[in-house]
Amino acid sequence: MPKKRNWVVWGAALFIAWHGLLLLFLWSRPSSSSSSSSSSLTAEVIRLAQDAETELERQKDLLQQIHRYSHLWAQRRGAPGTPKPPPQAPSPPPPLLPEPSGAVLPVLVMACDRSTVRRCLDKLLRYRPSAQRFPVIVSQDCGHAETARVIASYGDAVAHIRQPDLAEIPVPPEHRKFQGYYKIARHYRWALAQVFHAFHYRAAIVVEDDLEVAPDFFEYFQAAFPLLLADPSLWCVSAWNDNGKEQMVDVAQAELLYRTDFFPGLGWLLLAELWDELEPKWPRAFWDDWMRQPEQRRGRSCIRPEVSRTMTFGRKGVSHGQFFDQYLKFIKLNDRFVPFTQLDLSYLKKDEYERSFLAKVYAAPEVRVEELQGNRRRELGTVRLQYSGRDSFKAFAKALGLMDDLKSGVPRAGYRGIVSFVYRGRRVYLAPPSDWTGYDPSWS
Repeated sequence: MPKKRNWVVWGAALFIAWHGLLLLFLWSRPSSSSSSSSSSLTAEVIRLAQDAETELERQKDLLQQIHRYSHLWAQRRGAPGTPKPPPQAPSPPPPLLPEPSGAVLPVLVMACDRSTVRRCLDKLLRYRPSAQRFPVIVSQDCGHAETARVIASYGDAVAHIRQPDLAEIPVPPEHRKFQGYYKIARHYRWALAQVFHAFHYRAAIVVEDDLEVAPDFFEYFQAAFPLLLADPSLWCVSAWNDNGKEQMVDVAQAELLYRTDFFPGLGWLLLAELWDELEPKWPRAFWDDWMRQPEQRRGRSCIRPEVSRTMTFGRKGVSHGQFFDQYLKFIKLNDRFVPFTQLDLSYLKKDEYERSFLAKVYAAPEVRVEELQGNRRRELGTVRLQYSGRDSFKAFAKALGLMDDLKSGVPRAGYRGIVSFVYRGRRVYLAPPSDWTGYDPSWS
């Protein structure tokens, strides 16, 4: 109450002062009998009165603003007796939206010492439909000055955060040549913690600085996000097909999506709940192969496309070009926009997918690998090549140009042991027997 009384007194004093000045002006003017002087004096009085009224209105507005801001300041400082408004939930920038269709999906770009990150960022910024819904966060490790300058050149278009711990990591003697993998795992842990704990995002799309994205990259993830939310048997959505070489995919079916038991990475979407699960046990190195272990996968699958929505252009890296010259540089990047958000993707839900996909696979006629290589029995259309164990899988995969490595017994791009691909223009399913009972981790 004392504060409020002070404001009233101050306003009254101001009012009296203005009117006092007005009267003083009038009294100090010399008298004149002429009509022109009288009319000029009247006009002057009217003008002064109007000016005084305008100024009083300004002062009134100023008083109200001062009173309002002093009230808020008192609230912040916890002034006694000041009523507090109901608490509001914190809103990290940009605000999260409640509906999946309008959710904010940040893109976390993992960068280190590649100044070619510009190629990655240029395509992300060119194709993203909304800066608010798809903010780009570049997390940089390594402290590489040239890469930092490239990232900074984008200004407010991207957020640039820096991994603060650049110290060498103690590793076992036999792992000295793998020091880079330890640093990558440390960087991932820090960056994902920033996205989910510091920025409080609901989900995030992770890409590396040597990935180029397709025109419908954002459309794809936006459409798949509700699936990830609704189906607990899914734990990620990936933009990558490990067997996505141009001659091994059907570019006319760019809208085709699959479930896969193999964690693909290379442009992938995860939920905050998954990070809460993984963070406490995050590995010191080789994080992607760790993700492929049964203890982490826990029987869950990812969504992956027929035609990749990312491609890698980075031969240089800690893997020293492993797989790049043989496989990765030949991956076909989708170049046709697919309106995924307008398509019905419910066929990817586990029960429906297994019912339709398994029926399709095991209804396909079986052929021998020699018949495929000789391009025989073309009249059969889609066919199935059956393997019986680890050695036969690897032999068939190598013979047909597939990636033949297994992680905890899971083939790349495989679902229930089945790998779908195109060979010499026709669909082929490399599949185990129909009574398949699960993966054998000893196949790695």
